Amino acid sequence: MITIRKSEDRGHVDHGWLNARHSFSFAEYHDPAHMAYSVLRVINEDVIAGGGGFGMHAHRNMEIVTYILSGALRHQDSLGNWSVISAGDVQRMTAGSGVKHSEFNDSTDEPVHLLQIWLLPAENNLPVSYEDRHFSIEEKQNRLCLIASPEGENALKMHQDVRLYVSLLSAESTLTMDIDVKRCAYLQVAQGQVLANGMMLNAGDAAKIEQETVVEIKAQIDAELLWFDLPVIVFN
Repeated sequence: MITIRKSEDRGHVDHGWLNARHSFSFAEYHDPAHMAYSVLRVINEDVIAGGGGFGMHAHRNMEIVTYILSGALRHQDSLGNWSVISAGDVQRMTAGSGVKHSEFNDSTDEPVHLLQIWLLPAENNLPVSYEDRHFSIEEKQNRLCLIASPEGENALKMHQDVRLYVSLLSAESTLTMDIDVKRCAYLQVAQGQVLANGMMLNAGDAAKIEQETVVEIKAQIDAELLWFDLPVIVFN
């Protein structure tokens, strides 16, 4: 079963400096039908204007992944970490026992466009940790690129039974996704347009995928997508 969530159906806020779409209930946007999916709790698509950003604020017991689509984001946290991440960079922060951080557009005039993803960790109060990594276009072009997993190794280390892949799919190119019968998946189209088992998804659209063993993804135009391999867990 594939259930499509259209981009325009997501929660939306526009604060001037921040234009954001929320796939799941977040802040003042509350929708009981879209609280989470498996251990996936938040996917926010944020466009932050030049000079804008989030001041120092606290997080606990969440795996936070930031995926940059364009522009550059400046990160600082209470561990003393400081970095600027841009397109091709991915950041993972384990909020665990508690951390404060700030995120600001590194440019004063150009927007930064990103996806911020929150996942429930396998256990609470883990030691706080942080890492980021660059993934090249070649690693992602017309193939699945693993960017986060429980094993880490050549990907960011996730403290949850989740594997996150990204792909830059050229027009008319196809990916075939095999899904374990005991798993589910979530497809987020960041840019472009694809068919997933013949169902059309445009930029910002997503698909919950359950009880499917194979999904064929074909790009109608050049596309950028994220694929979450998830455990079957019902969120209450």
